[in-house]
Amino acid sequence: MPMNNRQFEVQEASANYQLTDDHCGLRKGYKQTEVGVIPEDWNAKSLGSLTTLMTNGFVGTATSAYVNSEDGVLYIQGYNVEPNGFNLHGIKRVSKSFHNRNQKSCLRTGDLLTIQTGDIGVTTIVPPYLEGANCHALVISRFDKRHSESGFYCQYFNSERGHLAFMEIETGSTMKHLNVGDMVRLFVPSPPIAEQRAIATALSDVDALLAKLDQLIAKKRDLKQAAMQQLLTGQTRLPGFSGEWEVKRLGDMATFYKGKGQAKSDLGPYGSEPCIHYGELFTKYPESIYTTLSYTNLTAGVFRSIANDVLMPTSDVTPNGLATASCIHQDKVILGGDILVIRADPSILNGSFISYVIRQLRDQVMQLVTGTTVFHLYGTDMKKFTFSMPSVKEQCAIVNILDDIDTEITQLETRRDKTRALKQGMMQELLTGRIRLPL
Repeated sequence: MPMNNRQFEVQEASANYQLTDDHCGLRKGYKQTEVGVIPEDWNAKSLGSLTTLMTNGFVGTATSAYVNSEDGVLYIQGYNVEPNGFNLHGIKRVSKSFHNRNQKSCLRTGDLLTIQTGDIGVTTIVPPYLEGANCHALVISRFDKRHSESGFYCQYFNSERGHLAFMEIETGSTMKHLNVGDMVRLFVPSPPIAEQRAIATALSDVDALLAKLDQLIAKKRDLKQAAMQQLLTGQTRLPGFSGEWEVKRLGDMATFYKGKGQAKSDLGPYGSEPCIHYGELFTKYPESIYTTLSYTNLTAGVFRSIANDVLMPTSDVTPNGLATASCIHQDKVILGGDILVIRADPSILNGSFISYVIRQLRDQVMQLVTGTTVFHLYGTDMKKFTFSMPSVKEQCAIVNILDDIDTEITQLETRRDKTRALKQGMMQELLTGRIRLPL
């Protein structure tokens, strides 16, 4: 979604950072309040003074009121609430009679819903399509539209300063909880209504961009999964390739080794030697590794990679993560303990190809895993792994396509991460009045 450039033209209030006459350390035009330092034309007010309603959603057991029919009333629960958004997966519906008995928790467009138990403080705003829904054990805040913009306070509640404010009033030790009575008395900043709206619009535009990037990433991942299904099984052949694929046993195609040592505490972003810890294989590396993330200065008695090696973790507390494989395309990278190293002749077997295949044939890998409390995958197990293998030229062509999709996903994820960081910076500045938007 295109964003209005004007919303990002910010101006420093008092650009010369002059001190006030009493030399208290405040910038000129700012004051100290219950919510910290804010501009002089802002106020600090209690939530109770800004809202026409603050109440709980239904508290109790509602399962007997659940209905499957489409004419039931949507019933929002904590797991449906995300910062400035909703996850409607698994949403429930309740009977109209239950809804009619609990009218105080009937939602209106613009209401804020705040999680009050567990992940306290996470807040979203009720959109028009959820008008008339009901909710369970959430704090409902209905702001007076004459002087309060609910979108501004949604962003504030989800900001770092908002979370700190909630921590000041939370109760409970094991399970954190917010009481409505405490929230009513909570002080928050209250800028002029026009500025509230401008800030809410600027931040919601960034939210829209983040949502768009999330959608693009999800589509690319779906595309990758579909391409893997078609290309790695031979269902779809690339132009210029023909001939039958051969079923191979991995133990007949490769030699198996194991990494050595390298505690997680010995790794970091700086050091003399690139290295990989087995834990990084679960979440940090895709099927093809071209750049390592960690380094170490410990080089005695290490095991080093040869480009085209396939790396797999050999132990985990759950079995699913063990069907993870990545091909390292660098020589002499130090490989830590609990890494299974599968080494094949690159003129016969492309390491990235077999990494994609292993991840695609997850169910077969699961049959090779052993253990109960801690699960293991050994070289003797993976030797039994079977797969269909085309010529190495076709393997490389398939890998190039899948790697290109991965590169696009990585670029989108990087853009999303930068946009998130931008929003965090904007929230810190705009929601405190340190930077003012032109009105």
